Amino acid sequence: MPTAVVTGANSGIGHAFTKQLISENYTVLALDIVVGQELKDLQCQSFKCDLASSDSIAQFSSHFDSLNEPLDILLNIAGIMASKTDDALGSVSSSTLLSTFQTNTFGPLLLTQALLPSILKAKAPKIAFMSSRVGSIADNTSGGAYSYRASKAALNSIGKSMAMDLKDKGVPVFLLHPGFVISGLDKSGETKENPEAVMPEEAAGKLWEVVKSKGIAETGTFWHREGFELPW
Repeated sequence: MPTAVVTGANSGIGHAFTKQLISENYTVLALDIVVGQELKDLQCQSFKCDLASSDSIAQFSSHFDSLNEPLDILLNIAGIMASKTDDALGSVSSSTLLSTFQTNTFGPLLLTQALLPSILKAKAPKIAFMSSRVGSIADNTSGGAYSYRASKAALNSIGKSMAMDLKDKGVPVFLLHPGFVISGLDKSGETKENPEAVMPEEAAGKLWEVVKSKGIAETGTFWHREGFELPW
């Protein structure tokens, strides 16, 4: 059975990805800062992991190393988003910026770095990062969301660099945009009122098809859940 690691697996898109992979007979190691009963009830191994903590990442990486297994799929899904009030031009603070970047940007990079030896053991591994269209500089027509937008733009840059570094090793890297998704990420509840919003299962299902359909020729690219490429 192939092995996958999914972050942000306790709820939302990460949880939906975890269920999808289990249904396709992956051995899934599901990570989140909170491990709730719904995650525990799934047929996977669940681990408490705080992506803002280097020690927490190292602890999980040490556990995975001890398994001496290749890692076929790494899905960096976990993310946080400050409220519009706290992430506006006149209000965003250094603490909001730091906490957002720690989870959305630094954590995915450092977790991937820690798991890279296991990824390189796999025959056909893939790495994906959950980005967002708001991280596209070319597509920014609305402003705002300073920490969230910048954290995703930086994540895109990291993913592109990683794709170039790993291309010769045959490891494709993709950046993903889920579109509007009804989940706990948006605490304001505005997403629920958006007619374009979908449930996590639909977003994860469509994005998983994107990941499965792409290979090394498309490494370092940014994809909408509907299967079209997005600008940086």
